[in-house]
Amino acid sequence: MGASDTLDDYFGVDERDSDVGTELVAGVTTFLAMSYIILVNPFILADAIQIQGYEYIEVVQMVAIGTIIASAVAIFVMAFYANRPFGLAPGMGLNVFFAYTVVLGMGIPWETALAAVFVEGIIFIVITAVGAREYVIRLFPEPVKFSVGAGIGIFLLFIGLLEMSVVVPDPDTAVTLGDLATSPAALLGLFGLFLTFVLWARGITGAIIIGIVATTVVGWLTYLTGIAGASVLPTALVSEGGELSFAVVTSPQYDISPLLFAFVDGLQGVDPLTFVLVVFTFFFVDFFDTAGTLIGVAQFGEFLDEDGNLPDIDRPLMADAVGTTVGAMVGTSTVTTYVESSTGVEEGGRTGLTALVVGLLFLASLVLIPLVAMIPAYASFIALVVVGIIMLEGVLDVEWDDPAWAVSAGLTITIMPLTYSIANGLAAGIIAYPIIKAATGEFDDVRHGQWLMALVLVGYFYVYTSGMLG
Repeated sequence: MGASDTLDDYFGVDERDSDVGTELVAGVTTFLAMSYIILVNPFILADAIQIQGYEYIEVVQMVAIGTIIASAVAIFVMAFYANRPFGLAPGMGLNVFFAYTVVLGMGIPWETALAAVFVEGIIFIVITAVGAREYVIRLFPEPVKFSVGAGIGIFLLFIGLLEMSVVVPDPDTAVTLGDLATSPAALLGLFGLFLTFVLWARGITGAIIIGIVATTVVGWLTYLTGIAGASVLPTALVSEGGELSFAVVTSPQYDISPLLFAFVDGLQGVDPLTFVLVVFTFFFVDFFDTAGTLIGVAQFGEFLDEDGNLPDIDRPLMADAVGTTVGAMVGTSTVTTYVESSTGVEEGGRTGLTALVVGLLFLASLVLIPLVAMIPAYASFIALVVVGIIMLEGVLDVEWDDPAWAVSAGLTITIMPLTYSIANGLAAGIIAYPIIKAATGEFDDVRHGQWLMALVLVGYFYVYTSGMLG
């Protein structure tokens, strides 16, 4: 029996109407779409993590190693235990909350913030093991389950266009069209975007990978030939003076002992109330971000059953619980399932073999970080725009003529990008559903657990927006 047959048998690739080659391509696609976290997460957390005797860039490199380790562990659990094609890594938004709200804003030591992440991870492991997480997710109203895919699609689309500078912040209108004619990076991003759309429309396997790589090559060529300046290169490699510097990736700090189990020191002398609030916020956002991503990507991959549930959802949920716990041990913020997993699903990934490839590539990036760093943001974020548009097909599953469905689904879809949070979109839809159901005289259709969940989420929004977290 060959290696291909062995992998096919172990992961049940053929049973899910896939093949080993497709799974490998899907894994590479997902990795390319989410690999930016290897560079982004360290620079965010290093702003808050200061270690005596180490320079800033050394801390960045240490956190990069921790990011890779935590991601790989979580992904391997997803591959071998859950057998699902989802990638995991420290979550964007959660790392910002960790660094700028908890540590820099509230003045909490970074070791204590890691302790909060560790406690959250342990809680997740326990409630996942007993099936409580799956029970809560099954309480999600149907319109939320069936609209979350489209909501994530718009969210991905928005993030991608922002990172490509096609859409830019504006003080008067919040966002506006970027200066495309004078921005080489934005023009290259648009070139790569439409190249990828053409390849995808033609049914070319690996269209997203080809688009990202082609755009990267063209970007470097425009710089090397003098057509464009350093603005088309990855910002991590360019100094303020416009000179290239590969120090951040050619001389990595592999000794992460200052970060290992630093959370243990953070458990000492903490203020109980503040600590509980921090743990609760990490817990809430990770819970609903992961749930929303799993349901949304699962809907896109046609993994959901007729009731909109993901069978054996406790298994993929355990992956992010273990990843979060390990992440705290090695010095990084909460690990969550990535919406970029949808890029691999779009390429045909259907089993844990896709996740295994993602995890192995994360480990390989320990020595191949320079190659990852060569990809500019405008190239890597092409995948988000393409998949975001494709995922909009989820709106077809919503019963728009039903008021409760329309309001709940509409809020779920729109609040995600408008507040830059999957969790907020889910919460808005969950809160709206029982209220509108009751208003239309269908009170008996609402389960008691749905009322309770809506009430808890109202409490969360009050805490989150009242300034109690600093």
